Amino acid sequence: MCVRSARGTMRSGSMLQLAALVYSLLSARSQYDSCKSLVNTDDAGPSWEFYACQPRAMAMKRYLRVKVEPPGVTCGNPPERFCALGNPYMCFSECDSSNPDLAHPPKLMFDQENNGPVTYWQSVTWSKYPEPLLANITLSWNKSIQLTENIVITFEAGRPTTMILEKSLNYGRTWQPYQYYAEDCMEAFRMEAKNVRDLSPVTALQVICTEDYSKWVGFENEKNLHFEVKERFAIFAGTLLQNMEALYKRMDINKGLRDFFTLTDLRIRLIKPATGGTFVQRKYLNTYFYAISNVEIMGRCKCNMHANSCHFKDGNLMCECEHNTTGQDCGKCRKNYKAKSWRPGSYNPYPMGTANSCVAASSAYGIVQKSRAVIPSLAAASQKPQKVSAPEKISKPPQTQPRLKPRDQGNIKDCECYGHSNRCSYIEYLKIVTCVSCKHNTRGQHCQHCRLGYYRNASAELDDENVCIECNCNQLGSRHDRCNETGHCECKAGATGLKCEDCKPGYYWRLGCFPNVCDNELLLCQNGGTCHQNQRCVCPKGYTGVLCEAGSCDPEGGNCNAACTSLLSPWVALFSALTMLLLLASPYE
Repeated sequence: MCVRSARGTMRSGSMLQLAALVYSLLSARSQYDSCKSLVNTDDAGPSWEFYACQPRAMAMKRYLRVKVEPPGVTCGNPPERFCALGNPYMCFSECDSSNPDLAHPPKLMFDQENNGPVTYWQSVTWSKYPEPLLANITLSWNKSIQLTENIVITFEAGRPTTMILEKSLNYGRTWQPYQYYAEDCMEAFRMEAKNVRDLSPVTALQVICTEDYSKWVGFENEKNLHFEVKERFAIFAGTLLQNMEALYKRMDINKGLRDFFTLTDLRIRLIKPATGGTFVQRKYLNTYFYAISNVEIMGRCKCNMHANSCHFKDGNLMCECEHNTTGQDCGKCRKNYKAKSWRPGSYNPYPMGTANSCVAASSAYGIVQKSRAVIPSLAAASQKPQKVSAPEKISKPPQTQPRLKPRDQGNIKDCECYGHSNRCSYIEYLKIVTCVSCKHNTRGQHCQHCRLGYYRNASAELDDENVCIECNCNQLGSRHDRCNETGHCECKAGATGLKCEDCKPGYYWRLGCFPNVCDNELLLCQNGGTCHQNQRCVCPKGYTGVLCEAGSCDPEGGNCNAACTSLLSPWVALFSALTMLLLLASPYE
């Protein structure tokens, strides 16, 4: 038995050495594509080294869910005929949702055409003009993803005159603009037109309005609309992206930069269709509509640098977590591996990074610390700088923890910070233990509350790093940046919506909500006036006033109306009577 056991040990050691040899013969690893590597050392033999890692980029359109709003904006019910924008007499296209050969459902934006005929989603025509033709296309992954290439949207009936691309970081609960697109940015959004090459490292995350993809250049020419990802990368990595190390270093220290290219949902807000570079012609309304044949989105699953693979399982993308992490995004430590707070992997040192693995815990609770004056040895130990090696090796967890003397410590179980802090302080005069330096936007004695400007994520556990969500109140529509426990912001007069981003009936939006000057129900423009965007009445010749209620008269210029004449008649009569009195009072010669 002893001989057999020795042979088994020798065979096991030989297998590890063989595995180490195979790993050593493999080609050099590329940027962050491997989470660990088996290495052979003279002292300890084969052992694992751990690195920061991330999945490869892939076509994300394969895994999304699409929703088009409002209901009925997709063409085909009832059937409708469409005409070419460049030639309104060419009306050979028909949309009928009951006929598979003539239907244009949303899924055709993401199908594989393989050199076959172009397929596309199509909206209804602008038959209800001047009411806006609006459509929202929402793409959802139920997973955080990181963009790696430009987003490219291909339009088949002219690119829209006005459009907004929006993103969400919290599964569609709140939205923020990604980029504005308009034929005239100043007219559409009160923004100066820019493009990405106007940005610098200081302004790289600025949300801009661009006119590059909205001007009419002909029906058969430019079809693609871009959201430039690689061009923003180039601000840090150089024109040809030859210095990716500089980009990764910047991402490592700038969470805002990482979050800018991260999303869970994407929304395409179509506001005004292509009009051929001219004013809308009412007799050709069946030439105005939206049609999208393809949406290309290249990216990778966000796994917080703790996984190098991501699988589509049960209808959802899931990271295959390493480094003793778990969760859909590898966003927390596995059970019994919480000896120190969870951290994402680090891009540094390039190109292997640091794993920041979760470590096996010898206790389920943190360490209670007092001030330096009371316990100088423990305070000094807590402030001792930690040497970080790269690549990181997983060491055995410590067998013991520093302990406080009974007279100096509170109940050690009271130092529960739900993973948002690994340090506590005992406040002697209050006889309580409180967490110190709560992270992840938490606060409170046990980091159990959210900071002002954040609210509790009802779908997350208390130890989840995403337990607190930013209120993200609309600055123009809300009274302040705080919200209630359900994420609702306190709105100014006239504003409404979860984030105060919309206006109540009777109000219009113009850098805030303002009461309608006119509308089609109560504040009607009088005397034939027309209401322009609820902001003012456009009066016909001869009328003035907010609602065109007052007549104006200029008889010599030929500008007079019945209302004006009726207003002037008493004055004319009075003037005539005074003239007669003066004549009668004058002595005859």
